[in-house]
Amino acid sequence: MTENKKTVQKYMEGFMESNHDKILSCLSENILSEMPGIFQLTGKEAFDKEIENDLFVGSPAIHIIRMVEEDNVVVAEGSVKCEMKAGGVVDALFCDVFHMENGKIKQLTTYQMNK
Repeated sequence: MTENKKTVQKYMEGFMESNHDKILSCLSENILSEMPGIFQLTGKEAFDKEIENDLFVGSPAIHIIRMVEEDNVVVAEGSVKCEMKAGGVVDALFCDVFHMENGKIKQLTTYQMNK
């Protein structure tokens, strides 16, 4: 597994453990994270505030189906399940596009579709 894929794997594990330090160690200082049409975050501080979003309870269950890499871009495809505070569960498929720089995530675009 490449270093970039290892960083993405560590990032995903951090979310499943709700481990802020582990997640943040994978990010560049000026991380740009977006879900087109939903949100856009810039910087580690903004990202840190969303790790445990107020809409959800506990840690998500993430299953990575595949990861592919080319030219410092890692694409991770998988599924995520998380309980919502207001009731119900998010059960979705995702495709995350990670732009890497020096082994860190510098840009993340998330595409998500509820099952």
